[in-house]
Amino acid sequence: MKPKLITTLRTYTLQLFLADLLAGLTVAMVALPLSLAIAIASGAEPADGLVTAIVGGFLISLLGGSRVQIGGPTGAFIVIVFGIIAQHGYDGLVLATFMAGVILIVAGWLRAGNLVEYVPEPVVNGFTIGIAVIIATSQIKDLFGVTFAQQPANFLETLASLRASYSTWGLAATAIGLGTMVLIVGFRRLAPRFPGLIVAVAVTSCIVAVAGLPVDTIFSRFGALPNTLPSPALPDLSLTRIIALLPSAFIIAFLAGVESLLSAMVADRMIVGSHRPNAEVLAQGVANIGSSLFGGLPATGAIARTATNVRAGGLTPMAGLIHALVILLIMILASDLAGYLAMPALSGLLILTAWNMSEPKKWRGYLRARPSDRVLLGLTLVLTVFADLTVAIGVGVGLGLALRMRRRNVSPPDWTPPDP
Repeated sequence: MKPKLITTLRTYTLQLFLADLLAGLTVAMVALPLSLAIAIASGAEPADGLVTAIVGGFLISLLGGSRVQIGGPTGAFIVIVFGIIAQHGYDGLVLATFMAGVILIVAGWLRAGNLVEYVPEPVVNGFTIGIAVIIATSQIKDLFGVTFAQQPANFLETLASLRASYSTWGLAATAIGLGTMVLIVGFRRLAPRFPGLIVAVAVTSCIVAVAGLPVDTIFSRFGALPNTLPSPALPDLSLTRIIALLPSAFIIAFLAGVESLLSAMVADRMIVGSHRPNAEVLAQGVANIGSSLFGGLPATGAIARTATNVRAGGLTPMAGLIHALVILLIMILASDLAGYLAMPALSGLLILTAWNMSEPKKWRGYLRARPSDRVLLGLTLVLTVFADLTVAIGVGVGLGLALRMRRRNVSPPDWTPPDP
């Protein structure tokens, strides 16, 4: 369970460092707006996303079992985090994240990282698409500048609120949000190695500031961003709170473990390498404990950012460390500028992220899959959107493992890197 960083440092050279430096800078420019947007969509403060990318991302690269894994907050956690905050408050989320870290460390020591191959692929695909649907729906409000009388609690209530609030639609917000999406797609097609996410969001946000458009920004909604990391502190470890949050902690641990290991598998295919699954699970545990101590969100390996790192030339975990340090430097020196980022621009970014999460290139393949896999994917998707992610994972994994035992000849999942 030795970290990959120790292995790579034995033969580390200046040439490797320069490649990792460029990749780390590139990934930081992608991770910065995503971290802010994910935190806001999760019902947290924008700075919480930066804290997670800095602390969680640094620890994942420092202790992880993959050469090129990039960690931080991810879109898959938005639904879970939002629900925990709504039910237990932000301090409840911090405690659940801390407990999830402990669970992951125990799982790593028990060498449970090898068990990820038994999680049915249709279940993973189903709840990933379901989460993407919920994320995209939740961002329509800011994309079109709609004002809600009360924040909806679930998917159906969100749709009802959108219908009831159409009269508050804002033309300026819509133009900024759609313009950001067009720029991101354009950069992705014309210059795929260029960090188009931050440039697109920055350009449209500059238009808002210069033209004085009536569009919400991070500063106007949340106030000034801090320019330092918060002091570390233990969450409230009372027995009552621990028992109440234990189911949420297990869900966070499960999703963090599965997503990070799937991300590492994607990275292995891209670099023709081999990750250490149990070291990766241990790193996820330490990273989530570290993130919670600083008041951050759950952290895990991010498939799209990891793929971006590989495409940008990242070769060792040093690139992930650099990515985290660059975000910290931006937080210290340029937090005021980040406050000017426009909310519709971040919403457009998240809607595209949700689209990429759903991996539309694979939809045709899903339709050609065996009937039992199609039913399993559809059931997990519907339960994720209309019921609860905990129910969706429980039912999906249970039914999927039963089908796997019946067939006993299921090939391993084939994962390809999505767009960032």
